[in-house]
Amino acid sequence: MALFTLRWGIISTAHVFSLISMLTSVFRRGTNDVVHKVTAVGSRSVEKAQKFIDEHVNGDKTVKAYGTYDGVYADKNVDAIYIGTPHTYHYTNALDALKAKKHVLCEKPVTCNAAELRSLIVTAKENGVFFMEALWTRFQPLAKEVKELIDSGSLGLPVVVHADFSVDFGIDKLPLTHRMLDPKLGGGAILDLHTVGQYPLIWTILALYEHPANKRTKPSNVTATMYKTPITGVDCNTSYIVTFSPNPSTGSTLAAQAVLSCSMNVAAPNPGYFKEGQPGEIARENTRTFEYVGTGWHFQADEVARCVRDGKLESELWSHDKSILEMEVFDEVRRQGGYKFPDGIEKVLS
Repeated sequence: MALFTLRWGIISTAHVFSLISMLTSVFRRGTNDVVHKVTAVGSRSVEKAQKFIDEHVNGDKTVKAYGTYDGVYADKNVDAIYIGTPHTYHYTNALDALKAKKHVLCEKPVTCNAAELRSLIVTAKENGVFFMEALWTRFQPLAKEVKELIDSGSLGLPVVVHADFSVDFGIDKLPLTHRMLDPKLGGGAILDLHTVGQYPLIWTILALYEHPANKRTKPSNVTATMYKTPITGVDCNTSYIVTFSPNPSTGSTLAAQAVLSCSMNVAAPNPGYFKEGQPGEIARENTRTFEYVGTGWHFQADEVARCVRDGKLESELWSHDKSILEMEVFDEVRRQGGYKFPDGIEKVLS
């Protein structure tokens, strides 16, 4: 098969991890069917965009620097847009890119709510372009192997998933305008990019929602509680339980729960897996070592390239329904926790 080149436009110069990993030579990392080429960078000024190109794209003179995002959307040498802006801007940025008939890889969380996401998916389909949330974890070799182990049945049906993603960011020392604290930027533990609630929820979707016994049946119940920091009122600690119940109408026979949490003022504990009826004793421990060039972000970029090459409008591994489920859960968690965004932040309301 001939090598397929996907030409990227980068929106926002603040989030460079995916870009740097995408630029890692495909030949050095063993990929032989797709390659990535950054052809345009958009920032708040041409100078900022050019500085980014000089520092992170090796000063490549073929890469166009734009002082607006619109320039990137209109560039005929751009096939796909990578959006790394704060998530309160994702809807507007992605909508503009999709209407310009560009494929889109949008950072997580993909939007502020499920209604915004549904609107973007409709727009993507209307314009015949690929659209995906950048859930990089789902495309890594480790996640794929865990998925195979769960689905194999060797451990039996899953019953409970425990997942936590918590980091102590010293929020009492952050400025009130910091993205993690500012409600206008959708700050807080459940949605912010650093302590994003997607990390616990991704394992729930992989282990329970995607499980063959569940038949892609949505959760029967979500129960949540939040502690909102008095500093700005965003959620500081969030815990929620996602329940999957057998459903005769869909054929689901799965009965399981996910107990999930995320915090931005405390470090995460070390997890353990124990024998039934024997707490404290690890039942099974397997070590897998995955070595690859780069930081691991390139796996999702390769997925985008292959989907675009094959004319697909969504990925099978991280399809639209999974992002919708994710945002529906987060909407319900925020509703139960009483966390409302300031007026005007959500561009589409259900």
